[in-house]
Amino acid sequence: MRLLEMDSAAGREAIAALERRGGVSLDTVQAAVGEILAAVGSGGDGALRGYAERLDKLAPGAALRVSPEETRAAWEALTPGLKAALETAVEQIRAFAERQMPQSWAFEPVPGLVTGQLVRAIDAVGCYVPGGRHPLPSTMLMTVTPAQVAGVERIVVVSPNPAAETLATAHLLGVTEFYRIGGAHAVAALAYGTETIGRVAKIVGPGNLYVTAAKRTVSAEGSCAIDMLAGPTEIVVASDKGTPAGIASDLVAQAEHDPAALAIFITTRRELAEAVLAETERRAAVNEVAAEALRASGLVFVAPTAEAARELVNRLAPEHLTVDLNEDLSWVRNAGSVFVGEWSPQPMGDYISGPNHTLPTGGLATLRGGLSVNDFVKLITVQQYAPEGLKELGPQAMLLAEAEGLLGHAEAIATRLRGER
Repeated sequence: MRLLEMDSAAGREAIAALERRGGVSLDTVQAAVGEILAAVGSGGDGALRGYAERLDKLAPGAALRVSPEETRAAWEALTPGLKAALETAVEQIRAFAERQMPQSWAFEPVPGLVTGQLVRAIDAVGCYVPGGRHPLPSTMLMTVTPAQVAGVERIVVVSPNPAAETLATAHLLGVTEFYRIGGAHAVAALAYGTETIGRVAKIVGPGNLYVTAAKRTVSAEGSCAIDMLAGPTEIVVASDKGTPAGIASDLVAQAEHDPAALAIFITTRRELAEAVLAETERRAAVNEVAAEALRASGLVFVAPTAEAARELVNRLAPEHLTVDLNEDLSWVRNAGSVFVGEWSPQPMGDYISGPNHTLPTGGLATLRGGLSVNDFVKLITVQQYAPEGLKELGPQAMLLAEAEGLLGHAEAIATRLRGER
């Protein structure tokens, strides 16, 4: 990691580069992704199977769809302790999503007019569960559970070469449509549909460069909605009161996700900055992936004031943010998920706290929060007039329509006001 004074030339240069960061360099794989999308879009199951056998280690002739018997066997093979941990995680995530669920409502702003909203689930969603460097059953928990709470009728899970833990989690959640495919070809199957896989309305969940580029493409062309474009993991710790061991352990924990992960510590105390730097390097020495990420993108900033440190946090808009005190939440404007105090290790949020771990990266936290039950529903507005309500507001609406030159609009209102049948 590098230690920089925030207001030095090197510090300002580093901050400017961080603010320009994107989630990922998708254009480097776009040509290959476009070819895959087109092949699956036109070739259906045949093209999909070809890519799955070549890229996902799918055995020739093996079923694309995972059977309930396979997921049940995987669940039964788990240790009692892991079963209990997964069950607790589901309970926590579901309880949080239930509290997030928006509600249908109606009210009468003027006599004779009732307006409101209906909350309706998206019909079908695809949940992408990565199956690369590490098995990620937690991602299945975080994508499928809020979709279930939202009431989505058809939930499709895709995961390349799924690990036993991922298969077992599917059984726990009651997932009935699960395909052992990944990459851009899985995104294509979900977005366009094949003979075996029906298309979905939205795709959620993180993935590698090819998955993210494919999600960007199908979203841009209007074939399928997506949650967000996920880039490498990011952590910012902003602290003057934390311990070197606690701060360093969180930095290493998030850095081990990916060699491209971003890990930043911000403080006004130079002695704490130096202690965290030394402790982080010591802990990363036995974690190859974290060490690589920290060498490439690890930064410690010493800020001249607490206000400067806070402003830097909001400029960076990190995926994960740790602050010292509950009072610090008042100045946080841009972050995916916030962890408060030394007893709140960030990995708890990855697994079991309840808030979703699928979070905005690359500065996207300036625009949206993490995946939630709200990503799986739509709001339908409703309005109903009685004669007295139309008499109250109709003439004013007619004036607005006439001002825009839309005389047919005005006449539609006047027809009712005149009582024509």
